[in-house]
Amino acid sequence: MALYPDLGGRVALVTGAARGIGKAIALTLAEAGADVAVNYRERADAAEATAAEIWRFGRRAAPVQADVARAAEVRRLVEAVAQELGPIDILINNAGISEPCAIEELTEEAFDRTLAVNLKSAFLCTQAVLPGMRERGFGRIVNISSGAARGAGVVGVHYNASKAGMEGLTRGYAARVVQDGVTVNAVAPSLIATEMIKPHRSASVAKIPLGRLGSVDEIASVVLMVVGNAYMTGQTVAANGGLHFN
Repeated sequence: MALYPDLGGRVALVTGAARGIGKAIALTLAEAGADVAVNYRERADAAEATAAEIWRFGRRAAPVQADVARAAEVRRLVEAVAQELGPIDILINNAGISEPCAIEELTEEAFDRTLAVNLKSAFLCTQAVLPGMRERGFGRIVNISSGAARGAGVVGVHYNASKAGMEGLTRGYAARVVQDGVTVNAVAPSLIATEMIKPHRSASVAKIPLGRLGSVDEIASVVLMVVGNAYMTGQTVAANGGLHFN
């Protein structure tokens, strides 16, 4: 059995793939053979750069702008990917925002915005790609959650709620589409070296038994493992340097 999956002939969509964890996932899937749609909302230059790196792996890439918290834009996104690359076999729901906020300062608008981008987007994208996956008898959906789904986190209760909801969404879909050849799992990173963690870096490292922050490439390798496993579904895979255990 191959250690890594061969994704040749598969088409992947990674939301929020212009930078950070999303970019690392997009590149890792391309290295494994997939053609990759690089979704972005605002950072067109960064998305183009990610796509250029994918082309250098000998795979096709398509940067596609869309706000995945909006249903009409998600429909347009999925149609554009199908035209550019083909039907979507692999969906990575990675798009998300992190707006640190104390309980006393949290507003309804900030709460709604976080749930729309972090949770509703996963629902909209999944709903859009599932019919095709079920019809073809193959699909891999991976939701990028967070240790904040089960712990205090460093962002706020709105972020906790969005990621806990994503894990519930994962299990709900997994139970309903497993017999159609579609798996749905979550990967939950904690304290990864990205822009989100920069303000908390010193305090965060002190908490991690491993003694360092995780890297985006380490999260991408976990996603690749999940994509390559046809027997795993409805699970959350934690990657946190021993910070906590499921």
